[in-house]
Amino acid sequence: MDLMQPEDVESYCRRLEAYLCRKNDGHLIRIVGPAFDQVCSWAARGVPIKVAERGIDRYFERYYAKGPRRRPVQIQFCEADVFDVFDEWRRAVGVPVRDTPADGDAPTDEDVTGPARHASLPAHLERVIARLTTVRGGADRSLDDVLDRFVRELDTARAGVKGLRGDARASFLEHLKTLDGDLLAAVRGRCEPALLRQLEAEADEELAPFRDRMPGEAFDRSRRAAVDRLIRERRRLPVIRFE
Repeated sequence: MDLMQPEDVESYCRRLEAYLCRKNDGHLIRIVGPAFDQVCSWAARGVPIKVAERGIDRYFERYYAKGPRRRPVQIQFCEADVFDVFDEWRRAVGVPVRDTPADGDAPTDEDVTGPARHASLPAHLERVIARLTTVRGGADRSLDDVLDRFVRELDTARAGVKGLRGDARASFLEHLKTLDGDLLAAVRGRCEPALLRQLEAEADEELAPFRDRMPGEAFDRSRRAAVDRLIRERRRLPVIRFE
């Protein structure tokens, strides 16, 4: 796969520099020298701009959780989170691993919107129900009827899942996958056409570095999965499936 042209890499770095400036409350941290080389390696791996921004957001969330900030954040500190989010995005949309420089593979982690690592099935359902209830209680009430249906079904199922074993458990986990797809389809169906076009354009931008190595059918599946992921993020929807 062809790498980005120099002007594209420069634009990539400057866009992330501007984003980091906003996250640092206007304090400008220049991406130059080793930091520039580091961010160029993100571009070489095919990390989409929006995915890199979500990785930066994740680092800042942890940073703020530790208490008042004492100094501006450097872009280098965000790399592990950027690669975590990139790996989550890549697995969610099904794009192939892009050839990277021989400096090691990006780290991996579980999708933060998916089941927590080592969480029990009952705890996962409680978490999903809590998230759906929170979304339902927000300012946008257009999804109330959709969310009510899923909350009721999951709440009813929660009481009996602890004792599930073998085929019964496998069947229930498959049902959760179906519900997850049904939720996204229902929410997608409520999206305004203009919003869907916006999300599709964003998905196309994210997938552009991988487009030329994907068969048409695989790209179409990844594009739909990328749009679904953007819908999930915009609506703050949980992942119902449990893996």
